[in-house]
Amino acid sequence: MPATADTPHLVCGRGEPLTARQAVILAGGKGNRLLPLTRERPKAMVEVHGVPILRHQLDWLARCGVERVVVSAGHLAEAIVWYLDSRPSPPRTRAVVEKRPLGRGGGLRRAAGALPFPGEPWFAVYGDIWTCFCLCGMRAHHVRSGVAATVALAGPGLPGSAVAYDELGRVTGLGPATAGPGRVNAGVYLFAWRVVSLLPEEGDHADSTLPRLVGARQLAGYAINEPWQAVNTPADVIRLERDLATRRAIRQAAAERPSGEIAGR
Repeated sequence: MPATADTPHLVCGRGEPLTARQAVILAGGKGNRLLPLTRERPKAMVEVHGVPILRHQLDWLARCGVERVVVSAGHLAEAIVWYLDSRPSPPRTRAVVEKRPLGRGGGLRRAAGALPFPGEPWFAVYGDIWTCFCLCGMRAHHVRSGVAATVALAGPGLPGSAVAYDELGRVTGLGPATAGPGRVNAGVYLFAWRVVSLLPEEGDHADSTLPRLVGARQLAGYAINEPWQAVNTPADVIRLERDLATRRAIRQAAAERPSGEIAGR
C-alpha cells in the first residue's frame, strides 16, 4: 500500500505478528470547532494537503496489517458512505450509520457489533487524529501486559487528555484535556473482545468504560514518539500541513544527497 501524500513512509512490524486484524474508526462527530471546514462535510473528510483524514487513517491501518475496518458515521454520513464505496481496498471497509448521536462509547459499541471477527481483539481510532506509528509494537505491548485494553499515549507536552501511569505501564489516572508536561490520550486503543460488553449503549466511554478498566488495572499505556496531532480546529490543519511539508522536504533532501556525502560537511 503506497503512502498517501505527505505521509511518512512506514514499514510496520518489529518481528511481531499483528493478530489484531480489525478496527473501528469513530467518524460521527459534527466538528463544530473545525467550522467552516465542516459546513458541508464531516470532520473525517476534512483534507490535509488534499488528502482526507479518513484516507490517511485507512492507509495507515492497511500498512499495519489491518484487514477490515468499520467506520462509525453520523453527521453528514452520506459523504463517508460514498467515499468508502468509491475507494479501492485494502482494507475492506463498511460504514455503520447512527440514526441519532450515541456518543463515543455508544458509537464504538454499535460499530464493534459489525466487526467481521467476533472474539478477536480490535483497534479503535478517533476520526480526527493524524499519526503513523507502528501498530505491531502496540499489539506486542498489549499482549505482554495481559490487559483488556491498551491506549496509545502521545507527547509529552502535547495538548489533550492527560494520562497517568505507573512503572509497569498500567494507567492509574485519566485527567482533563490540558497542555502539560505529561503524555496524553492519543485516541488509539486496542481492545480485547470482552471490552465490547463494557461499552455503554449510549454515552462516552471516557466516563464509564475507561475508569472501570483503570480501577481494575486492566488499561495499559503505550508511549509513542512518532508524529501525532489531533485535528480539531482550522489552525490545527494549517499547523499539520506545515509540519508535513517540512518533513517531506527533509526526506526529499536526504534522498537527493549523494550516497558518499557526509551529513553536515
